Amino acid sequence: MAVSEMFITLQGVLTADQDIREEIRKVVQTLEQTAREILTLLQGVHQGAGFQDIPKKCLKAREHFGAVKTQLASLKTKFPADQYYRFHEHWRFVLQRLVFLAAFVVYLETETLVTREAVTEILGIEADRERGFHLDIEDYLSGVLTLASELSRLAVNSVTAGDYSRPLRISTFINELDSGFRLLNLKNDSLRKRYDGLKYDVKKIEEVVYDLSIRGLNKEAASDAGGEK
Repeated sequence: MAVSEMFITLQGVLTADQDIREEIRKVVQTLEQTAREILTLLQGVHQGAGFQDIPKKCLKAREHFGAVKTQLASLKTKFPADQYYRFHEHWRFVLQRLVFLAAFVVYLETETLVTREAVTEILGIEADRERGFHLDIEDYLSGVLTLASELSRLAVNSVTAGDYSRPLRISTFINELDSGFRLLNLKNDSLRKRYDGLKYDVKKIEEVVYDLSIRGLNKEAASDAGGEK
């Protein structure tokens, strides 16, 4: 094969790869827009009246996840099934954001940590990498760490809204989350740095709880603990 023919062949491969990446980018842009809409909706819980509207906001968010499922189903068709990690960089960030949003919805509904399997059901993708487009464990963990930051903010705003028991429950949850992450031997540098941020979230929530204690509001929170969350 002549040198010119060799490079013409290579250009064909490059062009095909660029076409695939462009198709992926188009779908990812729609995913990012949907994720922004869900985030905007859920940010309302931080407002004064937002706590009363939590069930309604969670229901609306789950409706948006229907669009996410459709968009992810489209994304799966844009690249060869066996080349997930070749193109993973394109959707990694938005997938981590969607994990966080799913985890936030589930926490607001049940005050529990969403499992990786439950997230895949919400997103309409696989948990097992052998079955195709899946949720990478590190992407799941990154989303969970973002949840921790959001809950530290929620703890502060709960006090402002006069909900003094919620920060105590958030504190218990975050401490359990921190204990869980301590069991992991994190090799991914980015994930390890994100985990370092969890320590600050724990400290921030501890300060909120301590402030409640100083002001005697933790007693009121404790008396409400058996009531409605």
